[in-house]
Order: sequence, then C-alpha cells, then structure tokens
Amino acid sequence: MSKRQNAAWIWTQDWSSKDQQVARLVCFRKRIQINEHVEKASLKVTADSRYKLFINSKFVQVGPLKGNRQKWYYDQIDITKYLHLGSNTIAIQVLRYPAIHLAGNYSVTRTEMPGLYLNGYIQTVNNVMTIQTDETWKSFNDRQFEIVSEASDFAPMQIYEKRRGEPLLKYWLDADISCEGWHSVRVISNQQVPMILQPQNLYKRTVPFMERRLSHFSTVKKIVNSNQSSDSWRDLLVDDQPLTIGAHQHTIVEISAGSEQTGYLRLNFNHGAGTQVKIIQSEAYALSQTTVVNGLTIPIKKDREDEVHGHLEGFFDTYFISGYGTTTHPEKYRPFWFRTFRFIRLEIVTNEQPVTISQFDYESTMYPLVVKSAVKTSDTSLSDIWQLSERTLSHCMHETYEDCPYYEQQQYLMDTRAQILYTYAIAADDRLARKAIDDFKCSQNKDGTLNASAPNYEENIIPTFAVYYIWMLYDHMMYFDDQQLLKDNLQTVENILAYFQHHQTQYGYLDNLGGLNGVSRYWSFIDWTEQWNSTTGVPTAVKSGPVTLESLLYLYGLQAAIKIVQHLGFNQLAEEYAKQALELKHAIRKYCLSNSGMIQDGPGLEQYSQHAQVFGVLTGVLTESEGKTNLLQTIKYRKKYAQCSVAMSFYLFAALKKVGLYAESNQYWDIWRRMLANNCTTSVEAEAGERSECHAWGALALYELPTTILGVAPASPGYRTMTIKPTPGYLTWASGHVQTPVGLVKVDWKLVNDHIELNYEIPEQIELEE
Repeated sequence: MSKRQNAAWIWTQDWSSKDQQVARLVCFRKRIQINEHVEKASLKVTADSRYKLFINSKFVQVGPLKGNRQKWYYDQIDITKYLHLGSNTIAIQVLRYPAIHLAGNYSVTRTEMPGLYLNGYIQTVNNVMTIQTDETWKSFNDRQFEIVSEASDFAPMQIYEKRRGEPLLKYWLDADISCEGWHSVRVISNQQVPMILQPQNLYKRTVPFMERRLSHFSTVKKIVNSNQSSDSWRDLLVDDQPLTIGAHQHTIVEISAGSEQTGYLRLNFNHGAGTQVKIIQSEAYALSQTTVVNGLTIPIKKDREDEVHGHLEGFFDTYFISGYGTTTHPEKYRPFWFRTFRFIRLEIVTNEQPVTISQFDYESTMYPLVVKSAVKTSDTSLSDIWQLSERTLSHCMHETYEDCPYYEQQQYLMDTRAQILYTYAIAADDRLARKAIDDFKCSQNKDGTLNASAPNYEENIIPTFAVYYIWMLYDHMMYFDDQQLLKDNLQTVENILAYFQHHQTQYGYLDNLGGLNGVSRYWSFIDWTEQWNSTTGVPTAVKSGPVTLESLLYLYGLQAAIKIVQHLGFNQLAEEYAKQALELKHAIRKYCLSNSGMIQDGPGLEQYSQHAQVFGVLTGVLTESEGKTNLLQTIKYRKKYAQCSVAMSFYLFAALKKVGLYAESNQYWDIWRRMLANNCTTSVEAEAGERSECHAWGALALYELPTTILGVAPASPGYRTMTIKPTPGYLTWASGHVQTPVGLVKVDWKLVNDHIELNYEIPEQIELEE
C-alpha cells in the first residue's frame, strides 16, 4: 500500500459563530488497532492555530512551527516508539485563536478557517496502515476552557487559562474510554481551505523540535496560609508524595524552581469537587513601590529571593476541579502552552470535599542549544555573568528567538541580531537564525519597512530595526557564507534602503521616520535609557524634528549592504551604496556635529547621548581620536548624556573596542554584577525599569568573551580565514575554546609587561590573518 494518501482538513461539527470570536480548545480522538510489530510510523501534522499531540496518553509533540504571512508549517513526527500491539489512541488538542487580532497570540499566524490536518502511516511487518484526518475522527469542543488576557493594557501572548474540569473529557487520552457526548467531525472541502493551508502549499518544519525534560520545584519559599507543613509541601514537590487539603480551607504557598524556567506545568488531583486552584507565575519577589516604563506600571525589584520584604505578583491560570480523580486515575490539569516562572504562588480554596494533590512538577522546554564554547578570565565575576547569560539566551530560544519568555515571546529584529551572534559564538548553530531571517524577510511591507517583530499578526514597525536585518545577513555571510541565502534576501535589502533614501531631506540626513510609541504610526525606538523614559525609548530630540540616530543607523545598514553586494559581485550596486554612504556621512558631520565635536541627537540641537557617539564611532562618522574623546565625555559625565542600557551594550562594547577604550568595559559589567548581587538568575531587560527578568539582548557575555576577549572572529566570509586578536581591556589573562563553523579554536593568553603572550590551536585547513 502506498504511504501517499488524500487526507483532509477537519473540524468539529459543534462550532458556532460565537466560537469563531474567541479562543477555543477542541479535542480530537481516533482509536486504531495494531496487530503486528511496528517497524516505522510517522505523522505529518499541522493545525490552525496550535496543536498538542498525545499517543496512548503520552505527550508527544507540540506545533506547528510558527509561520508567517507567506508560510504555514507542518511537523513530520516519528511516532514509532509510542505505539504498541492492540488498541492505540491518537489524541490531539487544538488551541484555535480567532482571526480577531487582540483575541489571539500576536506571534501566532491564523486564518479565518479553524482546522486540523494529519496524514501519516504505520508500517508493520506485512502491512502499511494509513492514518489521516477524515470523517472517522471524533471531536469535543471544550467550552469549559477560556483564554484570559494577561493584562488589560498590553497582552500579546493570550496563553493564560480559566478552566473547569470537564467530565466528558475524563481520561480522554486513554485507549479504553468511550466517546459519549463527543461529535463526529466535519471534513472541510479543499475549495474551502485557504491557499496557504492547502496540503501542497505547506512547508516542512525548518528547526528541530524543542527539548523537554521532567523537572521538579526545588524549595518552599513561604507558607502564607496552610495547615500543611513545609516538609509536607516539599515531599509533594520533590518526591511526589500526595498532600491532602481539608474541606473549606484557603491554602496559599509560595514555591521556587531555583532559577528562571520555561516549562509545561503538570498537576494531578484526587477528589476535591469544586476546589479552585489559582497558579500565579512570577519571575521575582518585588517591592510594593512601582515605576512607569513606556506607559506600563511595573514593580520595583531588589533582592529577587527576598520573600520577607517582597511579594509575588504575575500572570495566572485558574482551574476548577471537577472531582472525578482517584488515586489510580487522577484528574489532570495541564495548561496548554509552556509557562515562564521562577516562583509559583499556589492558592487553593476547597469546597465541601478535601482535595489531594498527587503531583505538581513541570517539563522544562527550550531550543536544543548545545553550548560548545567556554572561557575563563582573570575576572572571576565574568564566569557568573556567563552562566547568567547562557541561561538567559537558552530560555529565550524556542521555535523562534524571543525578546522575553514571560511578557511577549516575540521575535524582535534588534534583539534577534544580537541573539544570533551569541548563538554563533557559543554553538556555531544557524538553524534558528535562518528561520528568523526568513520570518523578517516575509514581513516586509509595501513601503520597504520590516515588521519590528515577526512573525506578527499586526503591523508593528520600528523603521530603523530593519538595519539589524541587514546586519543579520552580513553576520551569516561571515560565519557561513550561504550565497543563495544572501541572493534570496537581496531584494528585501534593496527595498529597505530605498525606504530610507526616500526619507532623506534636502540636507542629506533623514527626516523623522516615526515618533513616540502609541502616538505615531511608526515608533522611533532606540533604547530603554532613563533619560528617554518619558518619550518611550526615543531620543527627546524627536519633539523638535529629525533624530540623528535614525540617519546613523541608515548609514550603518548601508555599510553592511556594501559588504554583502561586493561579496556577491554586484560591484555597480556596491558603488552606488558607497556613494550614498559617503554623502550621508558628510551630511551628518555638517549638520549634526556640535562645535565641541559631539554628535547631536538632532540637527542643530544641544542634546546629546552616548548612543549617538557609539554609532558615530561604528559608522566612521567620527575618527578614532574624535570617538575616543566623545565616549570618554559620556563616561565621565553620565548624567549629562543618555547612557546605553542593557539593550545597547553590544554596540557600546564594540565602540569601546574600536577606539581603544575597552578597559572601560569593567565598569559596564557592573550592570550584570548588580543583577547577580540582587540574586537574578537571568538578565533583566533594562535597569531603567526592570520589567522582564529574562531578556536575551542581555546575554552579551556569550559574545564578548569568545569574540572580543579571546579575539576569535571570522576574517573573511564563511570563516575561510580567521583572526585571533585578543582585546585584554582591564584583564590580565584569559583562556578557553570557541566553537566555530569550521571547528574548535583554543586560545590562551596572558599579559607580560604589557605584552600579550598568545598561544592557540586552530583547525588545519583554516588560514590565520594577522
């Protein structure tokens, strides 16, 4: 029998116009009989919007991979090990987000058509059995499930749940239950299927499946109100020893996972009908004082572990126990999507019956990042910063890069360019980078701008963020040199640069590209620095006119594009871009340079920032001497100049290196030392308002230690040649190994009488450039 079959999209018959307006969880089941040993079994699965696949009660996989405006993905899943002789059950949950923007996850693409598609086979010794979505499946629309927005003002995730145990879903994953109360499915004709969802147009998943491993909470932080002892709670969390809470009790306990985690929560209950369970997930203990960043009120934090002076607040799920659970067959609550937490505040209110909790743990999940680089230095604090950074990056990598796993789970251009370089430096892994490049390419708008975050269900444009996409391509060229990838993205680059050129004034610099967040259509965001808090991360010069940094970033993008098109052999285009870059550089020097030699935040304005000097250095608008003088000014008089925050530290450190001021990096590592002193386990988003506790642009050490301090970097595209040029800064020695696309590089250096004594080992086929 052929493996190629005509599967169809299906959906539940129990679907109304109201269901179409809200997020719904729909369950699907099919029972199959296997009478011979299974040699191979595979399923092709996708859904609108997300699915979770279970086979014989085992959680197998979640998907599909996040798509975009132009691409919808399917997963090819090997299910051989999950099957056995006899009756088997394939069960799938589909979380369907409506086409209404604010009612769904911002980064999950969806269409007007809800649906599930599955096509696969089971190959036994003598037969090939087809498995596909068709009229033989059963479905159940769980209207006891509700998605609750995480906040009233800005809620991009839409993953948190209010849910009641549904008796008709009692043990629904098991093979031997009936489907009483379930419905037959509706087979959707191919003519009704949107073009992007038609089977022949689906794209195979391009990144590996996420790693999942069983994990336990580590400690009980605080018992607020409970008749059970800390030891009893610990026995439940660590050893799965059942814990019983009596009738008519209000129990509150706070527990710790030890560090920031991303994982699928798992709770089992016995009895306890009518019990309400509220699971508050939090990143840190916070003080009662608040501050406002970008219009959002956020708590002030100090010691993240301080349960005495701090409190936990955060996003939460609520589950109402049905009460059908027993010791042998517990009632299970599994929130659909993974959660981000370091601490959990568990609030349980029992009704007439006592309830027994027989399990509370989680499956941690993240991209299967294999860290292969390691660096030690004379500054032992950098080792702790490295560990914090590694944890930060890994928890911001799932099926896309993410700005932060707790608040948004969105892939932003500026963040992602840095995250990609961090990944290259420690793992030489470009699989997620390729996905990111394609997502941003597919987000291009008619005017040439890219979405600041992609995939994204809404327009979300920070014009200068497109520059970081151009640099992503340049970075990939230097590490991997996939010329086809460059050619496939070249038109996108040309469109971006044409957009900027269109906005040049008669003076040569750019006019305003946007403005304040929530006020202008486009946002001119640069950095979360204290001095720009009132203008939503935009230099205050925007109130008077053009922002110099937008011109500087345009120049920065042009310079990357020149190197790309030169490498591809498009010399005429390179010359054209070089001419534009030279004219732009002259315009910035003529109109945006003060008499003191500092680059102004706006043409002719006596407003200044460290950022303008940093990009003045990186673009060559400032000479090395001028750049050194200007940066020293911003370091000496910090209150006078808006300072680069965590987000812009990558570029600050690069500028310090370029002008011979890398020793000053010591004081900037204090940002991370303060995080460690406050018991952070991952990098904060910004010191000027610590909203997110896990923001991957803060994983800077993963790049700086291998690439700058050890000095290992590509010198020509594809790492055909390389350099080893350590930058000691304030350090006296460093040693380690760096994974590159061409092999492992070992480096050991120390300062002797201000001279670097350098030893290294490189792959035989690689030439070292002096």
